[in-house]
Amino acid sequence: MNTYERMSKYIANVEHAFKTIEVLVQNSKTITEEKVKETIEYAKHYLGDAKHYQNRNELETGLISIAYCEGLLDALRLLGVVEFSWLTSQEEE
Repeated sequence: MNTYERMSKYIANVEHAFKTIEVLVQNSKTITEEKVKETIEYAKHYLGDAKHYQNRNELETGLISIAYCEGLLDALRLLGVVEFSWLTSQEEE
């Protein structure tokens, strides 16, 4: 798999995560729903950056952007404030 194909796979996976994301914050004093949604917006900006760099064939920069996006989403899930799903291997094909 070349870098372009790998980027396309990661982008599709993140887009799927955004389609299935659900914010779970309830009565938290330290993590507010507003902050969770703000972090999701940052992740969406990284997705947009990844697509932009992929279109410009700046694939290494695009991979960095999509990796940041995935990292933010994973962090939110690890904190227990969102739920979403990644693509299954069958959906990726």
